[in-house]
Amino acid sequence: MQRLSPLLLVFIPMLGLAVGATFWWNALEAMARAAWTIATLPVLMALFVQIVTSLRRGDVGLDVVAALSMSAALAFGEPLAGNVVALMYAGGQLLESFAQGRARREMTALLGRVARTAMRFRGSMLEETPISSIVPGDRLLIREGEVLPVDGRVAGAFALLNLSALTGESVPQRIAIGGEVLSGATSTGAAFELIATRVAAESTYAGIVRLVEAAQRNKAPMVRLADRYAMGFLALTLAIAGAAWIGAQDPIRALAVLVVATPCPLILAVPVAIISGMSRAARIGVLVKSGGVLETLARIRTAILDKTGTLTHGRATINAIRTSNGFSEVEVLRLAASLDQASGHVVAAALIEAATGRGLALSAPSEIDETPGLGIAGTVEERRVVVGGEDMVQRSVGGTDLEDLLAGLAPAAMTVAVAVDGKVAGVIVLEDRVRDDAAAMLTALRQAGVRRIVLASGDKVEIARVVGEQIGADLTLGNLSPQDKIAVVEAEAAAGPVMMVGDGVNDAPALAAADVGVAMGARGTAASSEAAAVVVLVDELKPLAAAIVIAGRTRSIALQSVFVGLGLSLAAMIAAALGYLPPVQGALLQEAIDIAVILNALRALR
Repeated sequence: MQRLSPLLLVFIPMLGLAVGATFWWNALEAMARAAWTIATLPVLMALFVQIVTSLRRGDVGLDVVAALSMSAALAFGEPLAGNVVALMYAGGQLLESFAQGRARREMTALLGRVARTAMRFRGSMLEETPISSIVPGDRLLIREGEVLPVDGRVAGAFALLNLSALTGESVPQRIAIGGEVLSGATSTGAAFELIATRVAAESTYAGIVRLVEAAQRNKAPMVRLADRYAMGFLALTLAIAGAAWIGAQDPIRALAVLVVATPCPLILAVPVAIISGMSRAARIGVLVKSGGVLETLARIRTAILDKTGTLTHGRATINAIRTSNGFSEVEVLRLAASLDQASGHVVAAALIEAATGRGLALSAPSEIDETPGLGIAGTVEERRVVVGGEDMVQRSVGGTDLEDLLAGLAPAAMTVAVAVDGKVAGVIVLEDRVRDDAAAMLTALRQAGVRRIVLASGDKVEIARVVGEQIGADLTLGNLSPQDKIAVVEAEAAAGPVMMVGDGVNDAPALAAADVGVAMGARGTAASSEAAAVVVLVDELKPLAAAIVIAGRTRSIALQSVFVGLGLSLAAMIAAALGYLPPVQGALLQEAIDIAVILNALRALR
């Protein structure tokens, strides 16, 4: 079927039916039968090529039934039935192609929006350059109507952006100077300057395109399960056809059974429903990497949530800086922010933003050694600097107690300790507010079928406990390393499929270990997005609960289409075996069943 146009394969049997009917009407029976036979052969030959190709891949499906029914119709002297089957089969393939194309529309629309060039400043001059040559720090001019080619920060003037390609939200958003923006958004206001923060290949939109392409190539477990059902249905079809032939001593009965089983809802409904569900999720800002992930998402019963950047805004602000050993607040912040330029953690971003906001000049760090979830060490201006949790900093200074610097702080206070050249330099006190809609989001998750919610954080137990109480988590765990988070995922998996939600480098191992890993792609790291099976493209969790509902509905629609379609096909096969359904009428009835199945599967788009 691939070598000839689907439209041509529909047109040939349609023309054959018309020509044959004309001959028949004029009492030219032999010529009518010849026209119907000739019109059947191109579809049959194309189908044989497709079957051989599938067999070489190790796939055997119900296309075999279609080939048998057309061959039997010609062999038993029923060319009209063969012509009708050829038309119905070619029409069904064309209808399936149309349905899948409509279902993919939301996802494939992403692929046509990739920017190729950008306007880059060279001194006071502008030059058009391929986006592959853009590096972090380049200053770009984004004009009205242009798609942002790379991730970056707004400079010069505020930006008015349409984020619908990323989030589904059609209302333009105003982004202030210094605000982070993602590639793939469209400028709808006046021109503004953009400071690139990632190369094009690592930017958000490029990652989305790669994920979409991978998702479209993936074959869902439910589709593979349908293939196994197809084998059983093929055997049942042949058994009923054989019994009808032997019982009635009439090969036409067997032909009628084969015709009414061609093709089967199994090879139509599942892929259409799965792609529809993935497209629907993409439309609300949740990118599901494969059909298999969508199926698993529908069965999630436990959600494990990271805290920073997931349940909180991930935009910590500095409340206070406490110093010791003669260090000033400015020096502590400048050295810590300089070192944190090498880290992707959201707290590091907060320190850098605070330092640059105060006009501090940051130095380039070297000899970096980061321990995800614990802290980072390195050299800044020939001084050894350590920034991170209390335990890591205390070990770096030989066990010196930080009690004096921490005195009077609330047990749940978020702190970052700083050591310089083996001495405690200070403690930076931060605040990261819980999202206003966090509790409502957890309620939505429970309504979507999640029975247990676990907060797993790398922060101190006291901090995690306060957040856990605010959102109503069933279990709160703190002070977890990346390995500890993997252990939590494995322990919770004993009760059913587990979903892990996070956004940092330290979450990536747990995301990969979970049945479904969900990365906060809008502000999360590239490592977490690559490790995750689902990427949330908006800076909120509400769409995730909606995606779980979409996944459950998609799975239900797919199974409904399969079993209802199979039931109707089986009933028609029995009627044909008993002589109540001639071949031509059977082919028409089967096509009606197929159309109903595909239309039902497309409901997953709504």
